[in-house]
Amino acid sequence: MATTAAAATNIPLNCGLFSSQGFFGSTRGFQTRKSEKMNVKRVAGGVIKAVIELKPPPYPLDALQPHMSRETFEYHWGKHHRAYVDNLNKQIVGTELDGKPLEEIIIDTYNKGDFLPPFNNAAQAWNHEFFWGSMKPGGGGEPSGELLDLINRDFGSFEAFVKEFKAAAATQFGSGWAWLVYKANRLDVGNAVNPRPSDDDKKLAVVKSPNAVNPLVWDYFPLLTLDVWEHAYYLDFQNRRPDYISIFMEKLVSWEAVSLRLESAKAQAAEREREELKKRENEENGGPISEAKEVYLESDADDAEAV
Repeated sequence: MATTAAAATNIPLNCGLFSSQGFFGSTRGFQTRKSEKMNVKRVAGGVIKAVIELKPPPYPLDALQPHMSRETFEYHWGKHHRAYVDNLNKQIVGTELDGKPLEEIIIDTYNKGDFLPPFNNAAQAWNHEFFWGSMKPGGGGEPSGELLDLINRDFGSFEAFVKEFKAAAATQFGSGWAWLVYKANRLDVGNAVNPRPSDDDKKLAVVKSPNAVNPLVWDYFPLLTLDVWEHAYYLDFQNRRPDYISIFMEKLVSWEAVSLRLESAKAQAAEREREELKKRENEENGGPISEAKEVYLESDADDAEAV
């Protein structure tokens, strides 16, 4: 049963995904990936300001026809997604959020569920870019390899997964999102209430979220998403959300992108475990905890520069 809440190279992991997963109730472990770096511009007085980019979908706007029309993209990407990005840039300019990676802005402004003003625009900007990267021309069908193995393990079968994902998308009341996530954390995170804190870790799960909320705030690794805001499908399907969901699963999903995201998620989770093990060993041996944390943060910065 899906739980309601209280990103690949050119296929894209390019929407701010796994760099954000290095935190443990803190936002200081974020990295800035090459594909998620922000433009900079010089304004009056020579001050450098960062600008969140509106990236185009990784295919032409008419590439998903007849399943998703060019007209839908012109409105959904060209107007709605653009508005989230433009409004976010206006909200963060000159603030402490100016220049931060998009994922970090999302975590900071989620504020344990007591949203700060930029949250909705930041999360929606991220969600939409991730959504575009979840689809491809000639998509759909079934995944293969490790992804299919994990789906069979955690849901019983691919058909059972599809049924649960469709149910999550169909039953999200009003506006929101359905997600396939990789759940690597065992404990609650410090920033938000983990919707599945008692589940075993290192497994796939289906969750749904209202409005702009996404699984980054639960410290999950998003692998796939479907936008069920009405503006995502009304031009093509009117009020037939179930038909839209079925077409997405059968004709549009990019399982290659999902597989690449899973591979990256598992690598990030393994690195987190190594860092946590080092931290525990340092504490047990009476070592300087603050120095251990500093090493971790410096490592993050080095990784960001190397990407």
